[in-house]
Amino acid sequence: MVYDTIIIGAGMSGLAAGIRLAMYDQRVCVLEKHTTIGGLNSFYRLRRRDYDVGLHALTNITPKGTRKGPLARLLRQLRFSWDDFQISPQIGSQVVFPGRTLGFDNNPALLEAEVVREFPAQADNYRRFVAAIADYDDLTDEHQQLSARQVVSSYLTEPVLVEMLFCPLMFYGSAREHDMDWGQFCIMFRSIFLEGLGRPHAGVRLILKNLVKKFRGMGGELRLRAGVDRLHVENGRVTGVVLDSGDVLEAKRVLSSAGWVETMRLCDDGTPVEVAGSAQRSAGRLSFCETISTLDVDPKQMGYDRTITFFNDHERFDWTVPAEPCDLRSGVICSPNNFDYATALDDGRGGRGTMRITVLANHDYWHGLDEAAYPIEKLRWFDRINAAGVRFTPDYRSRIIDTDMFTPTTITRFTGHDNGAVYGAPEKQLDGATHLENLFVCGTDQGFVGIVGSIVSGIGMANLHCLKE
Repeated sequence: MVYDTIIIGAGMSGLAAGIRLAMYDQRVCVLEKHTTIGGLNSFYRLRRRDYDVGLHALTNITPKGTRKGPLARLLRQLRFSWDDFQISPQIGSQVVFPGRTLGFDNNPALLEAEVVREFPAQADNYRRFVAAIADYDDLTDEHQQLSARQVVSSYLTEPVLVEMLFCPLMFYGSAREHDMDWGQFCIMFRSIFLEGLGRPHAGVRLILKNLVKKFRGMGGELRLRAGVDRLHVENGRVTGVVLDSGDVLEAKRVLSSAGWVETMRLCDDGTPVEVAGSAQRSAGRLSFCETISTLDVDPKQMGYDRTITFFNDHERFDWTVPAEPCDLRSGVICSPNNFDYATALDDGRGGRGTMRITVLANHDYWHGLDEAAYPIEKLRWFDRINAAGVRFTPDYRSRIIDTDMFTPTTITRFTGHDNGAVYGAPEKQLDGATHLENLFVCGTDQGFVGIVGSIVSGIGMANLHCLKE
């Protein structure tokens, strides 16, 4: 059988693309090398406890019934209802720098009021800045090539405010060190500060369950343990998808969510990983460690009611690969308990809680550890990361009853991304095209990040490249 489209990777973008194509009666097969779906945004069960991986919060959350924006688009294009994902909004989050705090929630007016309170001289500048963001076109190469730091600083003249706004956006979506592309900055600012954050009560598993159920219900084929060994290329086209098992599948086109560098490496035509007319494209280098602490108490009972805290303990925010195994100067603290769940006051945990802390990490250090040293280093850095986090929360460490932790090594294992790069390559391929006429990319390296962004990427690339006929 010749498929209409083979999709590499059963993450959010791959599954979304599969649904979109199956709606139009395409013969679609999604290939996943692991035994589970979701990539980094997945879930697992350990010691009879459920854990989410990747998901802190959905971005781009707009109120039920909103007809514009990425969330409304994905619901419409995939024929889901708002209630299918049971999204609860954040209670409220914050950005904390030395001597400065900016609170925000899903009402942009709160952040504006906080900026005026902390930086009164920047009030008019901030309003002009937000108005400029509303005018961007997120799919232009012109905006991709502009330095966000230069553009933002042309509006906001207080350096600390600039750093405080960059911190959440970089942690949630920048593959580029030190800076962001202006287009990506606009996308992330809108998704976090102008639209907002939310979470399904059941976590990421509910999203994945709905995507897989709809995909299979429309006749789509999902193959687990079906890693791709190579893409056989003849005369400028992929003519065969060779699996690790040796099986060869044929398709009219291939859509890959594996990442640009990783996808190009699969091609057996020897073409370098590059964009025509530009320098060689390299993989991203930014990766994370994250600790997950299960508590015997809801964090709100300890006085911590923030959904997410983005912290930085010095005035300049450094977004680069740390020299140490982990950079403890900044990070993200998230409590999945602290969303406004309408269905269960205690998040269904019987009074228990969860605290997650994410920090930048050095992939080469973690990748270079031998089998004996790796678990010891995880224990040591678990303690150090939590010690860094409790500078900004009540000290919950005596209430921990179970733990887990992931490192860049974990990310590489479950995503296949070089360097454990969570947000992929710094240079994105906005149109999803490659040097082969029937091979396209979607997901992180196409240009959108986060769960909603990944789903929209899959939809967009399926519409653009796979539904022409």
